[in-house]
Amino acid sequence: MLVRARSTLLRALPHGPVDVLRQLVLFCGAYWLYRLVRGLVDTRAGEAFENARGVVSLERGLGLFIEPSVHAWASANAFVIDFASWMYVNSHFAITTVTLAWIYLRRNERFYFIRNMFMVAMGIALVGYIAVPTAPPRFMPELGFTDSVKAFTGVNHDTGSAGVLFNPFAAIPSMHVAFALMLGMTMAQVARRRWAKVLWWSYAPMVTFVVIATANHWWFDAFLGAAVAAVSAVCAHKLFARARPDVWAWNAAPRHQAATT
Repeated sequence: MLVRARSTLLRALPHGPVDVLRQLVLFCGAYWLYRLVRGLVDTRAGEAFENARGVVSLERGLGLFIEPSVHAWASANAFVIDFASWMYVNSHFAITTVTLAWIYLRRNERFYFIRNMFMVAMGIALVGYIAVPTAPPRFMPELGFTDSVKAFTGVNHDTGSAGVLFNPFAAIPSMHVAFALMLGMTMAQVARRRWAKVLWWSYAPMVTFVVIATANHWWFDAFLGAAVAAVSAVCAHKLFARARPDVWAWNAAPRHQAATT
């Protein structure tokens, strides 16, 4: 039975356990870089709040300081704010991880293009977090914001076990939005059922609403997150895919033909 189970597992993995381990090492390495960056910016609170005030001034200057109104409306509706808080906690990690695993197992020929997008996006984000630490709206109660995620979960999501990949001053860019856009666009194209396509097309706009409604990001952060996703897609297509078109291109060869890395 053990031999049969092992054989079944190996058949389920498109390129065997070594390739799975390689992908896990890449994503775990990104996690540790996030943790390192968090340590670098935790002592720059004054700068982070000054940058947040700069974002507020910019949005007010544009006549688009909408976050207090969106947050107040959501907070006045228990279902809306609870759903938004749940989505904020789960979309970035649970949904992202499960979706990436599904793509790896079921649409493996697409996975490496998507992986490269994620690597580029996380690299850009790390630079942004170091260069421009920015406090999120929830740290500015004087503007009417509260931490709805903490109220919903009872856990301070800036510390402890809930702090995986969280950085208290990582508002710029919003990687919730970047991840949602990269996954949503991808899944909308590979999904075969119309309802699934509609759901995935709406995923990034929904996450954008979630991060603003929960007072975890300014809309300007969401805009920059979308820009990061766009730059990452261009890099994956123009640089990586051209370097290894047989594996890293969006229209890569079927998984049983492609050599991976």
